[in-house]
Amino acid sequence: MLRIKTMRDLIGIVKDKVSLSKLALLSKPNTLSLHVAVLRTTSHSSSTLPNDHHLATLLSLGDSSRATASIIIHSLMDRLHRTKDSYVALKCLLTIHHIIKRGPFILKDQLSVFSSTGGRNNLKLSGFRDGASATTWVLSAWVRWYARYLETILSTSKSLGFVICSSSCSVLEREKQQDAISSFMNSDLIRDFVLLVGVVEEICKVPDNLLVERDKILHGVMELLANDYLSTVNEILLRLSEFKERLGLLSFNDSVELASALDRVTACREKSLQLFSIRKPSVDTLWEIIEELNNKFGFLKLQKLKRDSGSESARFGDRVLVTRDPLKFSSGRLRLNYGV
Repeated sequence: MLRIKTMRDLIGIVKDKVSLSKLALLSKPNTLSLHVAVLRTTSHSSSTLPNDHHLATLLSLGDSSRATASIIIHSLMDRLHRTKDSYVALKCLLTIHHIIKRGPFILKDQLSVFSSTGGRNNLKLSGFRDGASATTWVLSAWVRWYARYLETILSTSKSLGFVICSSSCSVLEREKQQDAISSFMNSDLIRDFVLLVGVVEEICKVPDNLLVERDKILHGVMELLANDYLSTVNEILLRLSEFKERLGLLSFNDSVELASALDRVTACREKSLQLFSIRKPSVDTLWEIIEELNNKFGFLKLQKLKRDSGSESARFGDRVLVTRDPLKFSSGRLRLNYGV
């Protein structure tokens, strides 16, 4: 197995050198360094994560101008959609994830523009398959899921108006966001909550296998995912805290939609606790508030059922009385039995 892996890496090194040679011949002098930065960050090596130095270089180059950022994004997407290698695909997706989390604004903006215009496949790699070995076949499932997850992050961030998993968001920006939430309409608050629940659901769809423990690339993916989960939990908490203040002011339709979203995120609890064993106060608080809201919804629902049941019983009693009163019995015995 080690020999096969070494041979695969050797072939990958040759492929990377051939790609560098092609870039030197075909690329314009002013764009060569950009394509090389993408290639070096997403090498064929199956045993290493994207090199920190190469990744930092790519992010730095992407901060120089909008035109430069656009070239980097298109080069990265082109490599992602051309490759049949699961390791290269995962490194491309990891690089995109790093751009989302800590890339400069210009680079994030170009990534957003690319996704909104559809690009070539818009990260949708539902048909990706690498059948070179049993391992790469399993990794293909990770590629398909990871692409779908990043799509969820990008589309959710666009709808919310900010990048939910960005580590570059300042304390002042977060305070402004918290203040803004209190002025949201109920419908907007519920819409945001539903979107964030969708992120948690996608996180919990991560493929199950034992490769994470020994594969550095998958381990790197899970580390980023854990940070994303905590960021999403914090965003959900802000909105749930606001819901607690407004619970009695929600319309029937809003209550139904909120209760449905609470059920969806509750269904993710067990899986999320399995994925992320490190306990954080924010996570504990999340499940406490969800349980509290579910209990309140259950109480309100019970009260409504009692009221409806009482009203129905009264109406039924009225109908019985109306039906019974006109009856006339010719027998005194029958009248006596009826009254017993």
